[in-house]
Amino acid sequence: MFTNLTFWDIITFSHLVDNNFVLAFKSLGAGCATVSISGTGIGIGIIFGGLIVGYARNPSANTTLFNYAVLGFAFTEAIALFGLMMALLILYS
Repeated sequence: MFTNLTFWDIITFSHLVDNNFVLAFKSLGAGCATVSISGTGIGIGIIFGGLIVGYARNPSANTTLFNYAVLGFAFTEAIALFGLMMALLILYS
């Protein structure tokens, strides 16, 4: 039955798996990869909530606090972009 298989047929399992099955698990993996976006939203809320508390406690340090908040926002947003990139790579590869 499997006498005419090439090396790439064995690696990809294209003779054993239906395309709808693969598409279903790609969609499931992409959905799991987008969970990072919700965590990023929580993180950004915590960062700017801390910024408001910092302004209230020490108004004279507003430029320093704002610079740290923007840096934290950029790092947190990068995590969301990595999660989105992984989801798109899972779906379209």
